[in-house]
Amino acid sequence: MPEQALARSFESIGDDYDRYRPGFPDEAATVIVPAAVDAALDLGADTGEFTRLLVARARRTYAVEPSERMLDVLRSTLPGVEALVGTAERIPLVDASVQVVTVAQAFHWFDRGPACAEISRVLVPGGTLGLLWNRADPECAWDRDCHRIAHPAADASTDSADEELPGFELVLRTQIRWTEPISRELYLRRWTTVSSVLIADESTRTRMLGDMETVLDESEQTRERDLFDLPHVTEIYVYRRA
Repeated sequence: MPEQALARSFESIGDDYDRYRPGFPDEAATVIVPAAVDAALDLGADTGEFTRLLVARARRTYAVEPSERMLDVLRSTLPGVEALVGTAERIPLVDASVQVVTVAQAFHWFDRGPACAEISRVLVPGGTLGLLWNRADPECAWDRDCHRIAHPAADASTDSADEELPGFELVLRTQIRWTEPISRELYLRRWTTVSSVLIADESTRTRMLGDMETVLDESEQTRERDLFDLPHVTEIYVYRRA
């Protein structure tokens, strides 16, 4: 599937994205921002799943996101955040204006070279770039099976960041394991907000969701249960601006 089509598939689902997508553990924000800063930017902020964790850690918090619909949701829940339409390749902030830039679940959509140059531009010297993703826990077979249905050509554990990024030095890479109580209905609805499912034709989408229901029906951890525990692994990369 074309990367641009996948990336743009989220633009019409702001409310559902906010309702069904998982958040991030508070510990992840502490890893990236261990002490309060004057200004932080959440880039590719979507509806603010990670932005809300920055608010208590920064005197000023910015959120930049290309989808106005996503930002409408963010503005309604985080009125104190300055929410701006923009992209990673064209960030609407002045030079050296923030101490921290975070990118949650979005860096793989960026044009890496231009994005790194823009992030470096808006960061103060020595500023922090934090990248993070929620991953399927490799020990949870049923969730990994559902990932393979939605992303048949991808490995759910594949890295989306590198040890080296232009203009940055990697200072920390770590993982946080956590568990989310979730209903069967919410779990299945969450998959309808994933790019590969959103962009699929109706028959393919119906087949994908049907196959996922079969996985849940056959797993001992989820069979005949309306509520179950979903383990996550949040992977974090922390860089310093060179």
